[in-house]
Amino acid sequence: MFGADKGKLESSDKRLNGSKLHIGIVQARFNETVTDALARACEDELRALGVADDNMVRVQVPGALEVPVALQALAETTRYDALIALGCIIRGETYHFELVAHESGAGVSRIALDYQLPVANAILTTENMEQAIARQTDKGRDAARVAVEMANLMEDIG
Repeated sequence: MFGADKGKLESSDKRLNGSKLHIGIVQARFNETVTDALARACEDELRALGVADDNMVRVQVPGALEVPVALQALAETTRYDALIALGCIIRGETYHFELVAHESGAGVSRIALDYQLPVANAILTTENMEQAIARQTDKGRDAARVAVEMANLMEDIG
């Protein structure tokens, strides 16, 4: 939702320190110009939060429906403190949009719950390309911040 109040977490908060974290990113190639921009913004923000390039791994899959299985494969390695899902689903003229949006979202959530591993979901679901482009940078950054914050929170809880 445009203008949503996300709440504030000060950048000095230790939950936004990614210096010790390992982050896995799964990027869908479908609507690649948008997902490439999501990935750039996400990786730039991860670096700004202290995540070393050597501690980031990005894999690509064909589309949003394939994202959960790649997330699962990364989760099973137990090398990552958090994962990030990147994709872009744009509404078309058929029911396919709803199917892909629902199933990819449910799969991403299932991985997080099954593996007790934070998964930041930045699979955009938009009405058109203009909406996707308007969101690509902010949502990429948001995903990085969510992954780092949640990885640190889970460490504190555990």
